[in-house]
Amino acid sequence: MNLYVGNLAYSVTDADLKAAFAPFGEVVSAEVIINKHTRRSRGYGFVRMANTEEGRAAIRALDGKEFQGRTMRVNESKPEAEKRSRNDKSRRSGARKQGTPQQATRRPAQSSEADRGGGLLGLIKSLFSR
Repeated sequence: MNLYVGNLAYSVTDADLKAAFAPFGEVVSAEVIINKHTRRSRGYGFVRMANTEEGRAAIRALDGKEFQGRTMRVNESKPEAEKRSRNDKSRRSGARKQGTPQQATRRPAQSSEADRGGGLLGLIKSLFSR
C-alpha cells in the first residue's frame, strides 16, 4: 500500500520516515521528496508498506500525530492516473474563483506601429521600397 505523508519537518530523512512506519509492518520503501533546485525537503514524502492492513494500521496510528515537531498527515496515496485526470478537469473548467464574474472582454483589434509603417520596421521597409 502506498502512503502519502505530509507536513513533515524539513529535517526528516528517508531513514527517519522508515523508522516511524516500521512498528506497523514491513516498510518496502520510504522517500522524502526533495526540491531539485534547492536540494531541500519539500515537506512531504511517500511510504510503501508491504500490505494494505499494515498501511491502514499506520494511517490510523500516525495521522495527526506529532513527528519531529510537526503534525503529520498520513493517508493513502492516490494513483498517478487519478491525479492527472483530476488536474485535467480543473484546467478544462477554467478553475475560476467562485463569486467572481468571469466576463469575456475583447479588445478591438489594433494595428501595431510596425503595421502602420512606423518604427524601425517601417523605416527598413521605406528604405528598401525606394
